[in-house]
Amino acid sequence: MKVKVLSRNPSEYLRETTRDIHKVPRNYNPALHPFEAPREYTRALNAVKLDRTFAKPFIGNLEGHTDSVSCLSKHPSKLGTLLSGAFDGVVKVWNLTQRTCVRTILAHNGTVAGIAVTPDAEHFVTVGIDQTIKTWSTEKPDDDCEEEPTNTIIHGVVITGISHHRENPQFATCGHECNVWEYERNIPIKTYKWGNDTLNDVKFNQVQTNLLATCTSGNKVIIYDTRKTGPMRSVQMNLRPNKLCWNPMEAFTFTIAGEDYNLYTFDIRQMKSPVNVHFDHTEAVTDIDYSPTGREFVSGSYDRSIRIFEVNKGHSREIYHTKRMQRLTCVAWTLDNKYIINGSDEMNIRIWKAKASEKLGVLRPREKASLNYSQTLKEKFASHPQIRRIARHRQVPKHIYKAQDELRAQRQKIKLKESRRRAHSKPGAEPFVSERKRHVTRMEV
Repeated sequence: MKVKVLSRNPSEYLRETTRDIHKVPRNYNPALHPFEAPREYTRALNAVKLDRTFAKPFIGNLEGHTDSVSCLSKHPSKLGTLLSGAFDGVVKVWNLTQRTCVRTILAHNGTVAGIAVTPDAEHFVTVGIDQTIKTWSTEKPDDDCEEEPTNTIIHGVVITGISHHRENPQFATCGHECNVWEYERNIPIKTYKWGNDTLNDVKFNQVQTNLLATCTSGNKVIIYDTRKTGPMRSVQMNLRPNKLCWNPMEAFTFTIAGEDYNLYTFDIRQMKSPVNVHFDHTEAVTDIDYSPTGREFVSGSYDRSIRIFEVNKGHSREIYHTKRMQRLTCVAWTLDNKYIINGSDEMNIRIWKAKASEKLGVLRPREKASLNYSQTLKEKFASHPQIRRIARHRQVPKHIYKAQDELRAQRQKIKLKESRRRAHSKPGAEPFVSERKRHVTRMEV
């Protein structure tokens, strides 16, 4: 005998959080929803207001250094490990999950100029102004005796930066000249030099690994190819570039942090002018780092603020600041694309969220769907004046607000003066120079 019974799954008609609220099926027929656009606009407006309400980017800080932080380095395989160097020669290894220092090393007699972790994560290399290059093991020794480096190279000249090759056991240092080293040798395997300028920073390309770039004190950016015996080309800027960072997703794009408060994104295939000029800082930009996606980068400045830029836009989408944070010396974007870390003059390392209003922790499926829906609505109505105004509005410190007004007035006066010169000159005597071309004087090959 067969008995037929009705069987229904409760998840089809009841919500997963509260079992007393029934699901309401939605009909997507547009004829039944004449007020769809006004309703979605109201939801988008509420979503962008909630974003600003819950924008609390600061997570915490790491205390322990007794002098200003000079450099940061990310671990290639452990997201919870960070290395930092200070102006007193101390290198610290941090556990970001517990926000504790797990290791302290007196590495150099003076400022630690740079730290680079090897791709196999077994060693890390430090350089300092004491003219030495030291290699250390990433494993902490069992005894409590003073740690000794596994290898020490006395270079003889001041070293200002270091960058490690992505795959090979090679690293590059900069100072009076650019040198490429191997672990087995205590002398450089290649040396590059262009003029008598001091090199401020050096970076290996993470995609096209045979390329590296340097910034010089003579306002130049020089591109090298390790397969060649000499430099490839250089770009002369109006003011000194302080730091440089390659885009991790595009082999031909890099961005420099300038002394003239701006950042410049270049394409090595056409270096006569930058691809984009990024404004908003009010003092010299000291460091820069790209996100793992290659779509955004973070910069730190002497104006005591952190700014996040999109690669294809000229103004920042976010600014982070605190009352106690002083001049920024270094910034880093974590490899999981969720956090930003910075070091500053007052001996602190701070941790921020890459997205100020992002909720940390586990999200339920309904919560994910709601956030995705709100994000889609914000993108749909992003050009609406009211939504754009709320999304762009930021509270900035008083000194930055006044400096921005002064810089804006200066730029307007310069543009007005140039326009009057063109109006009262012969045709072609005073040509118009775009903002992207005015900062580059020449390119040398």
